[in-house]
Amino acid sequence: MENIVLISMVIILVVGIFSQWLAWRIQWPSIVIMSIAGLLLGPVFGLFNPQEALGELYSPLISLAVAIVLFEGSSTLDIREIKGVSKSVFRIVTVGATIAWIAGAMAAHFIAGLSLEISFIIGGLFVVTGPTVIIPLLRNAKLNPRIAAVFKWEGIIVDPFGPLLALFAYEVIKVTNTEGLHADYMLTFFFSAVVAVILGLVIGLLVSIMVSRGFFPEYLKSPIILAFVLLCFTISEVIMHETGMLAVTVMGLTLARTKRYVSSIGNVNHFVENISVLLTSTIFILLTASLSRETIAEIFTWPIIGFVLVMLFIVRPLSIWLSTIGTELTKQEKTLIGWVAPRGVVALTVSGYFAGILLEDGHEGAALLTTLTFALVFITVCAHGFTLRPMAKALGLANDAPPGILIVGASSFSVAFADYLKEIGIPVLISDSSIGRLKAAKDREIPIYHGQLLAEHTQYDVDLTPYETILAMTGDMSYNALVSQTYAPEFGYHNTFSIPSGGGFGEEEEMNVSYKAHLLFAEDAIFTELNRKINTDYDIKALPIQENSKLDKDSLTEDVTPLFIQKENKTIQLVTLSKKLNLLEGDQLVVLKRKEN
Repeated sequence: MENIVLISMVIILVVGIFSQWLAWRIQWPSIVIMSIAGLLLGPVFGLFNPQEALGELYSPLISLAVAIVLFEGSSTLDIREIKGVSKSVFRIVTVGATIAWIAGAMAAHFIAGLSLEISFIIGGLFVVTGPTVIIPLLRNAKLNPRIAAVFKWEGIIVDPFGPLLALFAYEVIKVTNTEGLHADYMLTFFFSAVVAVILGLVIGLLVSIMVSRGFFPEYLKSPIILAFVLLCFTISEVIMHETGMLAVTVMGLTLARTKRYVSSIGNVNHFVENISVLLTSTIFILLTASLSRETIAEIFTWPIIGFVLVMLFIVRPLSIWLSTIGTELTKQEKTLIGWVAPRGVVALTVSGYFAGILLEDGHEGAALLTTLTFALVFITVCAHGFTLRPMAKALGLANDAPPGILIVGASSFSVAFADYLKEIGIPVLISDSSIGRLKAAKDREIPIYHGQLLAEHTQYDVDLTPYETILAMTGDMSYNALVSQTYAPEFGYHNTFSIPSGGGFGEEEEMNVSYKAHLLFAEDAIFTELNRKINTDYDIKALPIQENSKLDKDSLTEDVTPLFIQKENKTIQLVTLSKKLNLLEGDQLVVLKRKEN
C-alpha cells in the first residue's frame, strides 16, 4: 500500500512538471497539456487511479493545494494593478457574478435537465474561474496589463465566493425541504462566512506584525507563513465546509496590503509562487486521472454539450456586457472578457463534494454533476486556452511584436545600441532616473522610461510585458548587479545580462562559467570603454556571414567588439563572455568597430 501511494505521488509530480515544461516548449496552454496527460494516465490507458491509490488522503490533499494556490494569487494582488478599471472589476465580481449565477442555473435546468434546486447549486459553482486556470493562460497570452489585471482580479476574488454561493443555495434547499429546520438555520451559514473573513484578517495581521518585529528568522519566514495559511484554511473548514477558501483569500489580501509597510513579506512571494506552480500541476493530474471512462463517455450527449455551448456563448458574454455598462472597458475589452472564462480546480473539487451530499439527501439528478462539471472545465480550458492569444491579437489587446529588450542605463553606447535594435525591428526601452541622460534617446525617438526601475511602483507605471530580455548597462556595477538580481526571477536568468565591471575577476578562464554567460560582449567591454569608442571613431555595423563557421572571439582584431548575432528569422543572440560564436550562413555578426575599417 505504501509503495502504491509513493509511486502514485511521484508519477503525478513528475508528469505534472513535465507537462508544464512541454507546454512551454511547444507554446501550448499548460493546463491543456496537464489535462490531456491526466486523461491518458487515468481513463484512457488505465495506468492508475489517484483517487483509489490515495484513498482518504485524496480530497484533503487537493483542498490544501487549492488553498495555497488561492493564497498565492491573493497575496500578489495590488490595488494599483486595476488603476483605471476598478469600477469594471467591482461590477464583474458583483453584478456579473450574480447574472452568471442565475443564467447558469437556468441553463442547467432547461438544457441539462437538472432539477431547479440542483441547478442553483451548480450555477453558483460555475461563476468561478480561479487563479489555477487564469494565471497559466495569462503567462502565455502576454496581454496588456490593464486587461490582464481584470482577468486576474476576477479569478481570485470570485473563486472563494463560487462555493459559498453553491453552499448558500444548498442551505436554502435544505431549509425548504426538511421539516424541523427554520429560517434561523441560515444564520449559521452567514455567521460562518463572517467568521472566515475575520479569521483570515486576524491571522494576516498577526503574521505581518510578527514578521515586522523580527519574530522569525529569514530562512524560516516562508515555511512559517505557509504553515499559517494551512492553519487558517483548516480552522475555517472545521467551522463550516467550503469557507476555508474565503479565509485564505482574505489572509492573502491582508498580507498584500501590509507589504507596503513590511517589505520583507514580499520576499516570500517567490517561494509561494514556486510551490503554487508545483501544486497546480499536481491538482490537474490528480483530478483528470481520477475520472472514469463512463464519465468521459457521458460528456458526448446533447444535453451536456448544449449546456456547455450556452455557458460559452450566452451566459458569460451576457453577464459581462450587462455588468460593465457605463464602465471604463472598451468594446474590444468587453468582447475578450466576455469570451474567456475557463473553469478549473475549484469547480471540479467542490462539485464532487456537492454530488455526494445531494445523493445522500435523495437527489438522484446529482449523479450528473461530476460529468457536467468536467465537460465545462475541459472544454473551456481547451477553447479559451487556444483562442485567448489569437483573439487578443485580433482585438489589439496583446503584444504582437517580437520579443523586446529592456536596457537599464542611458549612455552614448546604450542609446546607439538601442537605436540599432530599433532599426532592425526589435522593440527596445531605455530606463534611467535622469531625464538629462535620456535626452539623446528621446531625440532619436527611442521609447524611454524616466524613473527608478527598482522602485516598487515601477511595474504599475510602465508596461514591461513586451520585453523578454534585460540588459543592465549603467556605470555603477553594484547597481547593475542589483538590477540583475531583482529582475532575474521575472525575465529568467538566461535573459538577464550586464556589462563587465572591468576588474576583480582575473583572467577569463578563471571566471565562473555560469557568471560569464551573463556578462556581455567581451571582458574589456566595460562602461567607460564602450562609451569612449562610440563617442570617437567607432560605429555599430553588421558583418554578413557567407558560410557556416565557428568563430573564436580571440581571432577578431582589437578594434572589433562583437555585440550580437542577428539570425535570418530576425531574432538576435547576444554575445557573452562564455560563448564561442556559432555562425550560420545568412546570419549577420553585429559588432562595434572603427569606422574606417
